[in-house]
Amino acid sequence: MSDRKRSTALALASALAGSAVLLAAPAAHAAVVDVAYDCKTPIGDKSAISPIDIKAVKDGEAYKLTMSFQKGVSSSPIELGKGAMSPSAVILVGGAEKVSVPVSGPPNPEAAPADTPIKITDLSGTYTPKKSGKVTFTAGVLTIKAMGTTTTCTPGNSPGPSLELDVTAAGGGAAQSGGGSDADTLPQTGPTDSALALGTLGGTVLLSGVAGVLWLTRRGQRARS
Repeated sequence: MSDRKRSTALALASALAGSAVLLAAPAAHAAVVDVAYDCKTPIGDKSAISPIDIKAVKDGEAYKLTMSFQKGVSSSPIELGKGAMSPSAVILVGGAEKVSVPVSGPPNPEAAPADTPIKITDLSGTYTPKKSGKVTFTAGVLTIKAMGTTTTCTPGNSPGPSLELDVTAAGGGAAQSGGGSDADTLPQTGPTDSALALGTLGGTVLLSGVAGVLWLTRRGQRARS
């Protein structure tokens, strides 16, 4: 194999490797986050910590969100019968845009004993992005309605996001840059995001290199013919 062909093969191999890294780079990051809820209940203030998991599934132009509680965050001095408690909450979206997404779930499927942490059913809702870019999803206020009473639980520990996701808005709407408000700018990203950005840049440069190599190779072939 000539030196020129060997160089061309090496360049193509490097470019394809860069493209593979680009395609394999993660577009989402999820974490179970401990949320310390401060609850205002009919019988006084209560507090509890529950790990929160938020998932998103693409559904057409929207994303179906599911918020899961791994521990109960409130209790009742009396037994709550089956279906007596209805939960709802908000998920705070940050990053490319800042909105609140309401989520709700079915009533308790089983009776909840007195003075026992109440299991919160999975809460779900729909998020339709109006801007494309990276967004975060963070647990917001939880509301529990039971037997004519309302308990409001507010995160007191400024929890971090449970999910980071690259989203695409309907019609290709993009986040603004320069001159926009804080709500329109992307947040600082962490090491994972930096790696993704570098992977994207590297992939672009390598792919451009492939085009250049192929052009030079073809030009050389024409010159020899």
